[in-house]
Amino acid sequence: MKRLIERSRSVGEVLRWVTQNPGKVSASHYPIALHKLGQLLQQQPGPPAGSGDGRGPAGQVLEQPEFHALCQAIVSGCAKFDNFSIVNCLYAAAALGLPGESPLVRVLEDESRSRLGRFNQKDVSMVFSSEANNKALEAIFSSQLFYENRQERFIRSMAEWLPRKAENLTPYTMALIAKYVARHRLREPRLLDTIANFLLKRGEQLDSKVIQKLVFPFSRMNYRPSNHGELFPKLEAILEQKAGSSPLATVNILMSMFQLSHFPQTVLHQVFSPAFITNVMSSPYALIVRRYLSLLDAAVELEFREYSGPRLDPRYRVLMFEHALTADEANRKYSYKGLVAEALRQLVGEECYRQDEVLPPGYCTDFLLWINRSGTVLPLSRVPAASKAPPATSPAAVSLRSSVLALTSDLQDFAPFAPEWHYCQNSDILVGSRAMRDRHLRLLGYCLVQLPYTELEKVSGIEEAKHYLRQKL
Repeated sequence: MKRLIERSRSVGEVLRWVTQNPGKVSASHYPIALHKLGQLLQQQPGPPAGSGDGRGPAGQVLEQPEFHALCQAIVSGCAKFDNFSIVNCLYAAAALGLPGESPLVRVLEDESRSRLGRFNQKDVSMVFSSEANNKALEAIFSSQLFYENRQERFIRSMAEWLPRKAENLTPYTMALIAKYVARHRLREPRLLDTIANFLLKRGEQLDSKVIQKLVFPFSRMNYRPSNHGELFPKLEAILEQKAGSSPLATVNILMSMFQLSHFPQTVLHQVFSPAFITNVMSSPYALIVRRYLSLLDAAVELEFREYSGPRLDPRYRVLMFEHALTADEANRKYSYKGLVAEALRQLVGEECYRQDEVLPPGYCTDFLLWINRSGTVLPLSRVPAASKAPPATSPAAVSLRSSVLALTSDLQDFAPFAPEWHYCQNSDILVGSRAMRDRHLRLLGYCLVQLPYTELEKVSGIEEAKHYLRQKL
């Protein structure tokens, strides 16, 4: 039957083979028949299959009783089809141009969604390619299987057609898409610009919690949307109105904008105001907001020196992180950190470096060394305590900070491990949080020395590691 369908020379011949020989047709033959129909229709004059206007040969085929019989046979039996046949029928139906509201497409979509947890990556990708309406996209991006696996090829394909369909998506679905590309660090400009345009058009109607989800991919991928000249002022205006409704969402949005080197002055006036702080302190997420506000305050000190509005009360300042992150601990266990640590111990001694040190305003470093201008590594115990103080604001403290920066210009932040998750996928572009961290540490006077894992993986043994570090130092 497979050969007979594939050798058919006309639409009528395909339909006759399938509908007049039900006993010889299996589940695998239906997607073959649908694909063959699509190929034959593409060869005929008139509007192509998928044009959706119902005219010409394609529209005539869709009205034929034999075609309806074929569709009904698939609808009746698809619950018993294997995954491969279900996915390929849906893919073929999409290519054929069947409308999303047709019984065949609806049943195939429902059956596909019910099986998403059992599909392999290729099956999921084909379903994703076939379904393009809001309901289907919501189901796909809600799938734990799809969420956990990176589908770069189809994200690139999606970036081509999503701009045409974005206005028909709900904010919830667009937020799911944004969450997915952020999780997998997929820096696809067309897709990110589509999210930005969606946000520009609908931002005023959106809750600030939804806005933060749509904004996050921009900072995550360290990407300024092409419409940022319009979008960022729009976001500022929205935050001015909604800053107090969800303080955590507000500071998250601000953090994203700061990571992209955009500093909304009027919103800063609000979040550093006594009223906002009082509201935050009585909330269950007070500590995390204090950490974000402390980092924002440090960023203002370092990067937005022309700002003259209120600042965070020193009583509420805390470190963003007080110790190495869980990911960094795992990183040390399964990375080159152990090799570098042993090489440093043999080269300079344990008293001359620190591992996983947290520097104000709360940035984790892999290794920290103090090297004077002549290149001598000095014991860290001799570093004055003042050099570890967070950015200060009073005139006297600013004067002290200037001398501290002169001193800390001799400090080396040794970053030997350049983990994959510090970069956008398949790129040498740092994610936004890491890029801001590096900017701030340099502004604080630290010299960052990168030891890329692409170089370290070529190092074999402790002696080679010591030689490599000598060159870097």
